[in-house]
Amino acid sequence: MRPIAFFDVDGTLVAGTTMREFLRFRLGTAAAEQRWRELRGDGAGRAEANRRYFRLYAGTRWAELMSEGRRWYDTWSRRPDGYVSGGLGALRRHRAHGHAVVLVSGSFLPCLLPIAEHLGADAVLCTEPETDGGGVLTGTAQPMIGRAKAVAAQRLAADWHVPAGHCFAYGDHASDLDLLGAVGHPAVVGDDPDLLRLAARYGWPRLPAQPVAAPDPCYCGCAVAAWSMPTVEIHPPAGHGAPPRNARTKEAS
Repeated sequence: MRPIAFFDVDGTLVAGTTMREFLRFRLGTAAAEQRWRELRGDGAGRAEANRRYFRLYAGTRWAELMSEGRRWYDTWSRRPDGYVSGGLGALRRHRAHGHAVVLVSGSFLPCLLPIAEHLGADAVLCTEPETDGGGVLTGTAQPMIGRAKAVAAQRLAADWHVPAGHCFAYGDHASDLDLLGAVGHPAVVGDDPDLLRLAARYGWPRLPAQPVAAPDPCYCGCAVAAWSMPTVEIHPPAGHGAPPRNARTKEAS
């Protein structure tokens, strides 16, 4: 049995929002920022903004996005500030101890697969846009956000026969609270005020979020598995440093 370390990506491992940066790469900064503002208009929460984002790709071939994602990451990975110090350091420690590393994100594989391969992750849990029989996106997607992250993580842990109490999780935003509460060893990256209050209450580790350069690529030969949004119920473990079910925040969604 290998303990599993689950990592949120945006703000936890990568300094930035992968979907936003990918949109900038495709459309140019000005056009992408206008679209991004429209996605968050009328008070839309993260999950709804995520759904709207994937509607932008209706009619686009999946293979095209996967190829473009690699070109985007080739540029992003050269930045001196593209990663986050605390999350990256934790990932290195887990790999050194032989733990499985799993990325959990509301983003999608065109952005996440190059990151997962670079870091030597074992699996990716993410939003999987719907495609038709010809590999063209329909514009529909079920976001991997909030509770969905916890559901996916616990399902994977069960499939790999790892007790949830033996798992670790890292997040930087209140929307990661469900994921953090579904494992025995949660940790906070950065300074989200809601997560910091919970970290102080429950004794969770707190890690810094300084931007740093990408690490050297991992040449461990891992085969990254991609998992879509599961349709199962989550049963958080009792104790193990996890908060009670009612320890949610208004920002979590």
